[in-house]
Amino acid sequence: MILPYNRNMVNPCLLFVEGDIDIGNFAKIYFMGMGWDVYLAASGSDALKIASRVSPQLIILDLNLPDRDGLEVFRALRTNTRTAHIPVIFLTHKKEAQGEADLPLGAIQELTSKADDYIVEPVDLEELKLRVQGALKRSERESLIDPRSRLPTGRLIRDQLRRIVQSPDWKLLAARINNFEPFRDAYGIEAGNDVLRFTAMLLGEVIDELGTTSDLIGHAGEDNFIIVTKEEKADAIQARLKERFNREILAYYDDDSTDGPGSMYFPNADGTTGKIPLMAMSIKVVPPSL
Repeated sequence: MILPYNRNMVNPCLLFVEGDIDIGNFAKIYFMGMGWDVYLAASGSDALKIASRVSPQLIILDLNLPDRDGLEVFRALRTNTRTAHIPVIFLTHKKEAQGEADLPLGAIQELTSKADDYIVEPVDLEELKLRVQGALKRSERESLIDPRSRLPTGRLIRDQLRRIVQSPDWKLLAARINNFEPFRDAYGIEAGNDVLRFTAMLLGEVIDELGTTSDLIGHAGEDNFIIVTKEEKADAIQARLKERFNREILAYYDDDSTDGPGSMYFPNADGTTGKIPLMAMSIKVVPPSL
């Protein structure tokens, strides 16, 4: 039996960008059979939207797409702070990999030097699986992405933060999930991971709505997240995040009976009833001078 790769047993998330729908569906079934989360995109435009929304841990990118060149999609991923860190494996035809296609020399050099890996079509799924596992292991070893939230962490946050703070008029928002540990203790690690993933997706949705492609979202550890955005956008982002989180997090509790504001009952394994404080998001604005 092949188990999903991840030391925390959180399913890795792949985005498979393939213009041929049949190939894409076959690959999706193959990787989902190993317990992995797989998103499909049949065009470059869809790929960019999905990558920004779901923060996959890896993108498998076909160079031959119906609406735009795969290298153009790759460059767009690399110029968006939200997706710049995601490893990319190119799918290419043999003649392209050998530099025999109608690609300029610079594009061929970009193909072989800037991608994390590439594989020649027709795709051998066993070989692709090994390439994918290798890319994910490298990413984890380098502490680039938190496997639970699929957001940048550790060194990647620091590297991107150094670049962003060189520009003027930015603010860093330090967000924390208050009462996360009591919730995880009561409902279990898997439920806690669901909350972290929900929080990551919520941050992405709010930044898509109110921020810019240059904004940084990161998972600083456990219940702590960061957002770096333009100063004029910080207040609106902060207000929307707190309002949505504090309202939508209620769906993660099994019982809707409350003991006044700020707490909720939950059933214990022995049949008795316990009480825990509700999770809520707090956000601290860190001044640029820091």
